[in-house]
Amino acid sequence: MTESGVTGSRGRYHHGDLRSAVLRRAEEKLRETGVDGLSLREIARDVGVSNGAPRRHFSGKQALLDALAVEGFHRLGAEFQAADLPDGSLRDRLHALAQAYMRFAVANSSLLTLMFARKHSSGSGADFTGAVAGAFALPLGVIADAQQRGEVVAGAPERIGLSAAAALQGLITFVGTGFVSRENAEELLRETIDLLIQGLKPRD
Repeated sequence: MTESGVTGSRGRYHHGDLRSAVLRRAEEKLRETGVDGLSLREIARDVGVSNGAPRRHFSGKQALLDALAVEGFHRLGAEFQAADLPDGSLRDRLHALAQAYMRFAVANSSLLTLMFARKHSSGSGADFTGAVAGAFALPLGVIADAQQRGEVVAGAPERIGLSAAAALQGLITFVGTGFVSRENAEELLRETIDLLIQGLKPRD
């Protein structure tokens, strides 16, 4: 056994690599079995380390779930940043962001459910809050800019963004369950954005 707890020939990890390996396998297990099927002991076995090795990075299952959620928000933020935002209308900019959100959500449905789960440990506070803020900084910035131009009603961008995210999440849920086919998802996404734009316009 090495200092990092690796046994046998299945893998050797330098400091820092084991955490990433555990997170990768945990996300795979999340897709396969859901939260209830996650076990630090089984993950340790799968990545080829001793049972106690993952606890050097995660104090328990909840800490592992918290870390997965934080990682998920970091990746969602990267997806938004990678979106090709046009310089044109608010509708086009929101559509590009909505497409990025849908891509992430459809590809990572189990992770997304975990990310928005109510239960996160108190120890995850600063990391979790920072990850959420970082993930949605760009969409909220787009809304705030539109407010300054008089294109969107006054109010906290966070509240407006939450309403928009709820509408998108409903559509994504329909796509994920097959109630709406993926072939029709893009058309419905555009219609959803059009309705959001109408609802966000300032009232005379």
